[in-house]
Amino acid sequence: MARQLHHRVLAALGQALSLELTAVQQYLTHAALLEAWGDPLTADRFRQETVEEMRHSERIIQRMVSLGLAPAASQLQPVATATDLRGLLEVNALLEDQLVRHYAEAQRFCQLVGDAEQAAFFSELLGEETAHAQALAQWLRELNGPGVNSIHSPDLRPPARAA
Repeated sequence: MARQLHHRVLAALGQALSLELTAVQQYLTHAALLEAWGDPLTADRFRQETVEEMRHSERIIQRMVSLGLAPAASQLQPVATATDLRGLLEVNALLEDQLVRHYAEAQRFCQLVGDAEQAAFFSELLGEETAHAQALAQWLRELNGPGVNSIHSPDLRPPARAA
């Protein structure tokens, strides 16, 4: 039986799962596009992003199950695509921004209603997604630097991510 949680906290968990699975779907699609464009190194980086988002999804599902809830991600967004790496990173940055805003709002609401346990859970995810959004922003800044003209330029190699 589900522990008594505020209905907005339950909704925040469901929305978090939907957003994370949307990210999984989007990163997998982008990896396939990059592979088709002849950039297997960057495709591998996007596959790594998929694994990270799957881990977030798994943690959310585990949290929901531990609360006696049946996980349901019913609002997956369509995959946003682009015609080049810069465009892919831009649409991913938008999705990561959605995740950051969602986790920040969920954390604030949990604190407001006195649910410290769920606030801590959302805070942890917020920290990870904030770091991810910052890494994407850095990658975009590097791409927008001088002398970057093609997807195969050495300047376009994905920066290493902290584990």
